[in-house]
Amino acid sequence: MRIAFLTAPEGVEQAELTGPWQAAAETGETPQLISTRPGTVRSMNHLDWGETFPVDATAEQASPEEFDALVLPGGVANPDALRLDEAAVAFARAFFEAGKPVAAICHAPWTLIEADVVRGRTLTSWPSLRTDLRNAGATWVDEPVAVDDSGPNTLVTSRKPADIPQFNDAMLREFGKVAA
Repeated sequence: MRIAFLTAPEGVEQAELTGPWQAAAETGETPQLISTRPGTVRSMNHLDWGETFPVDATAEQASPEEFDALVLPGGVANPDALRLDEAAVAFARAFFEAGKPVAAICHAPWTLIEADVVRGRTLTSWPSLRTDLRNAGATWVDEPVAVDDSGPNTLVTSRKPADIPQFNDAMLREFGKVAA
């Protein structure tokens, strides 16, 4: 299974990128880093700069049809930049239109709000997105993981880095249903 990890060039929360990436790779999946610019992605460890990671393709170059699932890591700056990039928003929206599973953690639902794909769905996120999600027509819950399969695809969401173990379990379980 090929899994796209969509991030901005700077500001992705490192644990929210590397934790799900490693979990996917350990189960034999093929994660690929998609960004809005070629080169590298610079991560954050909360408010401090983290490591850099090589970009496999840009959102304009990559085709959602090439992937089985999408992961949107969080951090504050990452989804804030992604939601301003038309190609990134269109890339994320395409997974919903194709009925492919999506997993988003922390602030990542901002990108989904911009893609107009959360209406009628139940999500969790970092608490500061609660009002944004409700205003976009979603139901917000304060749980480590929310799995919503009420739409054209399965949507897995999580609140924060501390929830990554539960997030990874739910993500892999739901993504595995596609491969089965």
